[in-house]
Amino acid sequence: MNSTETSRTILLTGGTGFIGVPLCHALQERGDHPVVLTRDTLRAARILGTGVSLVSELGQLPDRPVDAVVNLAGEPLASGRWNDRRKEEFRRSRIGTTEALLAHFQQRGTFPTRMVSGSAIGFYGDGGDRPLTEMDGSGTGFAAQLCRDWEAVAERFADSGTRVCRLRTGIVLGPNGGALQSMLLPFKLGLGGRLGSGRQWMSWIHRTDLVRLILHCLDRGTLSGPVNGTAPNPVTNRYFTRSLAKVLHRPAVFPAPAFMLRAIMADMADELLLVSQRVLPEAALESGFQFHYPELVPALEQILRRPDSR
Repeated sequence: MNSTETSRTILLTGGTGFIGVPLCHALQERGDHPVVLTRDTLRAARILGTGVSLVSELGQLPDRPVDAVVNLAGEPLASGRWNDRRKEEFRRSRIGTTEALLAHFQQRGTFPTRMVSGSAIGFYGDGGDRPLTEMDGSGTGFAAQLCRDWEAVAERFADSGTRVCRLRTGIVLGPNGGALQSMLLPFKLGLGGRLGSGRQWMSWIHRTDLVRLILHCLDRGTLSGPVNGTAPNPVTNRYFTRSLAKVLHRPAVFPAPAFMLRAIMADMADELLLVSQRVLPEAALESGFQFHYPELVPALEQILRRPDSR
């Protein structure tokens, strides 16, 4: 934001999460005013500190206009075995929250000028070895349907003049949480290895770059529609696991067979762990965004050797 601009009010959902916390800090550092919608304001205050306004329901929002919305709410897909109850929670926490936002602004009669709404590369389904860009259509399976429905509600904001970026996020790598946190213990013990054949593509992004990309989406007035939140150099699972082991100075000789993963995790294994998604951030690059961490190994080294970094 230019120094001549006034502070903007940014409404965030998912503001106490793995991405939301550093995003709130980044917004504050540049002079914006984050307002976080959260069910637990006391916990959020401990996590976010001062300078962030907290509301437990949309009716508590201040009277002044909300300039932008960053909608990141969603129950983590990888937090346990999928069943019907958890699938419904995945939908409620994403689609239900976005519908509530839409209804609030419809009732209010004024809409934010811009919106970054979360989605995921699960939208594309299994693409095999084929590079996938924002021009590609949706795949099949629960995750793809979830992303389609989630994006469809967010896109309804555009009907009222809001510029909407639908951020299709890949595997987010950062310290003290996220996908990497669940991988570290077995690899540190020398028990890590590829998943299944290891030939499936993994599209990842450093958390610092994802936060920067969200800010870029807010600021770049010509950017709208789907935006892939992935680094420009996806890697195979075999390469990823070998690289992680190398950075940790450990072997990676204990593969997890596909049949075992399916037996333990059912359809979650095929849609999250064994799926191949070679996703490229074409929209981000064409809009002028520059990645600080375009390559996997330097990203892992930065995260694991400086665990206090954002």
